[in-house]
Parts: sequence; structure tokens; C-alpha cells
Amino acid sequence: MQNRLAGSTSPYLLQHQDNPVDWYPWGDEALQKAAQEDKPIFLSIGYSACHWCHVMEHESFENPHIAAILNEYFVSIKVDREQRPDLDQIYMQVVQMLTGSGGWPMSVFLTPATKPFYGGTYWPPENRWGRPGFASVLKSVADAWKTKRQAILEQSEELVSHLQKSIGASVKSDRGEWNTEVATSIITNADATLLQVFDSSYGGFGNAPKFPHASDLRYLMRRQSVAPNPSRLFAITKTLDCMAAGGIYDHLGGGFARYSVDERWLVPHFEKMLYDNALLVSAYLDGYRLTKNLNYLSVVRETLDYVLRDMTDPLGGFYSAEDADSEGEEGKFYVWSQAEIVKVLGSESALVFCEAYGVTRTGNFEGHNILHLPQSIEALAARRGEAEEILRRELSNCRQKLLAARAPRIRPLRDDKVLVSWNALMISAMAEAGIVLGEPRYLEAAQRCAEFLINHLRDNRGGWLHVWREGRAEIGAFLDDYAYLATAMLQLWECDGDTRWLKESMALVDQMIHRFSDKSSGGFYFTAEDSEPLITRVKDSHDGSVPSGNSMAAGVLLRLAQWTLREDYHRIAETTIETSIDVMKRSSMAAGQWLIVVDEAVGNDETWVVLVRESAHPVKTVRTQLQSVFNPSVKMLVVPVDLDGWPAESSHPSIHSWLEHRNLDPAHDIVLYVCQGTTCLPPIFGIDAIIKRLQSRSDWSN
Repeated sequence: MQNRLAGSTSPYLLQHQDNPVDWYPWGDEALQKAAQEDKPIFLSIGYSACHWCHVMEHESFENPHIAAILNEYFVSIKVDREQRPDLDQIYMQVVQMLTGSGGWPMSVFLTPATKPFYGGTYWPPENRWGRPGFASVLKSVADAWKTKRQAILEQSEELVSHLQKSIGASVKSDRGEWNTEVATSIITNADATLLQVFDSSYGGFGNAPKFPHASDLRYLMRRQSVAPNPSRLFAITKTLDCMAAGGIYDHLGGGFARYSVDERWLVPHFEKMLYDNALLVSAYLDGYRLTKNLNYLSVVRETLDYVLRDMTDPLGGFYSAEDADSEGEEGKFYVWSQAEIVKVLGSESALVFCEAYGVTRTGNFEGHNILHLPQSIEALAARRGEAEEILRRELSNCRQKLLAARAPRIRPLRDDKVLVSWNALMISAMAEAGIVLGEPRYLEAAQRCAEFLINHLRDNRGGWLHVWREGRAEIGAFLDDYAYLATAMLQLWECDGDTRWLKESMALVDQMIHRFSDKSSGGFYFTAEDSEPLITRVKDSHDGSVPSGNSMAAGVLLRLAQWTLREDYHRIAETTIETSIDVMKRSSMAAGQWLIVVDEAVGNDETWVVLVRESAHPVKTVRTQLQSVFNPSVKMLVVPVDLDGWPAESSHPSIHSWLEHRNLDPAHDIVLYVCQGTTCLPPIFGIDAIIKRLQSRSDWSN
């Protein structure tokens, strides 16, 4: 018999629809039932690709005995953290306060008024590994609710009070603290800290488990472009090389797993998340432009091809994730025995492939092999005494055969919901890669996804919704959705010059300011002012596996201010930065995107407008030529001109000041106007001179 989750759009909730637990989705029905029956709430939060969520479901939520306890003494609510990140943020903070750590599945006990009083993460069904069994926990909580009610209520009030102080209240730096000196100190300290925790043996930052830290890498690459440092460059390339060679990367199908359980990047937690792959595409694209390493370019192509092949809805949106498990086993879809490889490739090709990808008879993961590159292809070719190009071609053919042989396997569950924020990250990655690589299909995929979001993720009042699946869009959008999507629309405009995207970006930012601003202290709340009231209103400033909404908001405001010369955008951006200075000072590892924003804010970034005569220089070609040079301190727009040499009339009025009185005279086919703020240099003519100016990374004084 199905429970109340059967009507959900969430793949995670639908996984639990046949549990004997009388699950409710979060909503009035469940909260009213708890109040009417005077029962505590058991809140379980997870996501579809979570391995331990599946374990707890099988052990406990499919267990009739445990289900009977839950149904008798509790109102049980199941939440998909990706659909309701607002609930996840609040109650994860509670679990961390109670236990000192967090994770999923998250298990929290609440009063009928939704105030937490006890919680944890995974509990085994019975006492095990020094952990109390879930059945015992349930009985103890149910007994305490009857016999120690007053103590529970007092604890819940204390927790909520502490919660509101820690994540609900805004902490703003004193006025005047945000200045160039403070910013320089933050950047210098972050540089030193990241290099201090860099693992020089295997790349990455910190110890196992290892996460990619894409934003930290992009920050270091930005610094490297303006202040070259051999140690920093080594940290960047070592990390990019080791991740791309490790088992965290899918060497057959492309794309990255969420993290590595070991320090060597060998054994991944096999789930693939859209946001990781979007952020890593951007990092490897920057790595290619910085170093011209063609291996990084291959990673970008293969990862984007994976997304287009396996993670794209027919209507254009991008899916959220693929599970770690298939057929009940973690990683089963991805691993190989040596015998399987020999059967597919034949003994001669298998010998070469197994040597290249570290395949042995005994395996490196539970008797099977995770494909990885224990040495570079270049080194292997030299050792084998054969041409690198021929070896690469042979291995590529082997990979294609193995990918085809893997296809009939039972795939991990795919979470096919479309989230605005994660889609926006992939739009940015696809659009920029399309220009840098000169691959129209990537830019077209970004444009198509943006069109899809515009057409399907808006409510009838013009606001945005957070999630879509199978024709249903729901849940009011959060700060991340607005800030990420405004950034993506601006990125699209810079890539293809269509002023529609600039208009959408500004409209998103204007709504964001109106609905999410903390008007008294600065910065932005995670939820809109008219959202469902929860026990606190969160203002998140920590960059984690994805950038915080506040750092992305500050970044897009700065970029829009640079293009539109809107002083209000610039002022709000700086105020938002002020609210997070303490975060940046305390922990560089929790501020990757913030560091990029701060560097942009004080880095004297330049604005470039390039006017092009299409008949002499195709605009798409010029964009690829210029964007292929890594200079993140340059914001660039390439604009075609009419027959008289003037910019197209369709240019958005908000950037009219950049184009006014600027034209391309008949003697030239291309001209660059370089400006900083409202001060501009003399025009630079000719594509070679423009590229030379871009490559120089000159200071403004030069």
C-alpha cells in the first residue's frame, strides 16, 4: 500500500512511497496532524543519490517493526534536501550543534511547532558499531516525550534561540572595514592558507575524504594570471592532473563523481552531481586557458558530452544527479574485472589498456577495478617506445568499445528533476566552453536550457520556481536560484551578444534585491520575504560544495555594475561583501567564490568592447580567439557593426554609454575599446594587436 509520498515529484520521495512508514511530505497536513494528536515529528532528510540514505531505508524504513513504532508514536515527514534546501540548511545546523558533525540521511525530532530537540544522521536498525539502534532511539524519544515533556520543550527553545543567533542573524562588519587594504589582506592570507593545506603528493586540499574544491582552484588560477607563482601553479596543475587521472573521473563516459574516499582520488563515492560537473568544467576550462594543456580540454569535452548524452531532458533542462548504487551495490555500474576487459577488447588490446588504466587480476576495489591512470599517457608511451599520438588513438578506441559494452548494464538511478540553481551553473559552463572551444552545440545547449527555464519555471506573477519534473514546476525559488541564474544569463549575453539575456539578468537581480535583501544589515536571505515562515530565516555566506547565494549575488551585482554603471548595484554588492568579511578571514576553505568576488572588487578589472565587421572577421571566430586567452580580469563584449560601422541598434539601453559615439571607421575591420570605470584608453585596431593586449596581462598603468 502506497503512503502519502506517491503524489510527489521528487524521485527521492518516490523511492519511499511503498515503505510501511506512514510518510508525509512537508506541509500543512503533516504539521496539523502532529499538533492535533500531540505527537513529535520525525523529520528525515536525504537525496536520491545518497548511498547511506538507501541503506537506512532498506534497514529501517522497510522494516515493519520499526515502521510500526514510527506510525504509533510519531508523525513522520520525508524531505528531499534538493527540493527544500531551506529546511535542510536549518535542521542540518541543528544536527551539527547536537553532534558536532552532519550528513545524510539526516534524522531530526521536532515538536509539533517544528522546533528541534534531538537529532543525528544514520542510525543502524539495532545497536551496532557503538551506535544506538534506531528502534531504541525511537522508543527513548517516545518515552521522553511522555515523561520529560517540559525538559524537551525547554531544550527546543534553547536550540532555536542558538540557531537564530548563529544562522538567522546577520553579522555585519563595522562600516569602513571593507577597503582595499582589508581585501588585500584576505587575498594574501587565502593564498598562503590554500597552499599550506595543498597535498603535494596527490593534489587537492586537505586529507581524505577529498572534494574537488572547484571554486578554490578557479580563485588560485585568477591569482596566477595576475601574480605568477611557481608554487601556486604547481598546486593548480597537480590537482587538475590527479583528479583527471583518478577514479573520481569516469574515463569511459566522462564526468566526475562527487568526491574521493581516499587521498589519491582513486576510489570515488560514485554518485555524480550536476553541480560538481558544472563547476569542474569551468575549472578545467580555466586550466586549459591558463596552461594550454590539451588534457584539460579533453576533460571539458568529455564531461559536457556526458551531460548532453545522459543528463539532458528532451525539453532542454539538465537533470540533477546519478546514484552511486546500481543493483543494490555501490559502483557496480562503473567497475570492471580484468576478464571482462579481455573479453571486450581481445587479449592484445586489453594488455595495453590494462597497463594504462591500472587494471589487475585482483583489482583495486572489492575484487574489481576502478579505471584510473597511474601514469600519464605520455610517460606510458615513452616507456613502451611508441608514439604518444598512436597510443592515445588506440586507447580512445578501447574506451569507446568498453563504453558500448557498459551501456547494457543496469544504470544507477537518475534523478531527473530540474533545479534552477544547478541548471544555471551548467548554463554558465556550457556557454563559456562553447565559445572557448568553438563548439556551437555547447552554446546552443546553454541557450536552449535558458529558454526552457524561462518558459517552464516561472509562476503566474512573474516570480521564479525552484524545481521542475515531468511537466510540474513547484516551490518558490531561493536566493541561489536567482543569483546563479542572473549570473548564467549575464554569461550568455557576454558569449553570444543577445541582449535578451542581459535583460533577464537585470530583471532577476532586481527581483532578488526586492524580495531577498536584508534591508537593515545588508546581504541577502536564503528565502524570499513572502516564503513559508520557518523557525528562522537563514542568511548563508559560506561557500561549500556550491557557492553561497550571497557570494554569487555579490559577484553578479559587481559585473552588472561594471557593464551598466549602475551605482546602486555596486553599492549593494559592497554591502553584501561587508557581511561576509569575517567568513573570509576565518576560513579560506569556506570562501572560494567569495575570494574570486573580492579579487574582482579590488582588482581594477577592465571592460572591453570589441566592434567587428562581420564580412572580414566572423564574430563567432573573434569571440573564440579572444576568450581562449585566460585573462579573468577582463569582461568582454564582441559586437557586430552595421554597414556604416556603428553597433547594432538592438544593443540594450543599459549599456548604451559603452557604445555611444564608438564606431568602426572604414579603414579598419576590428577595434577594441578598453575601459576601467568611466576612463578609457585610445582604441586599439587589428585582431593581432587586440590579442597581444589581452595576453600582456598589463597593469592599468601600462
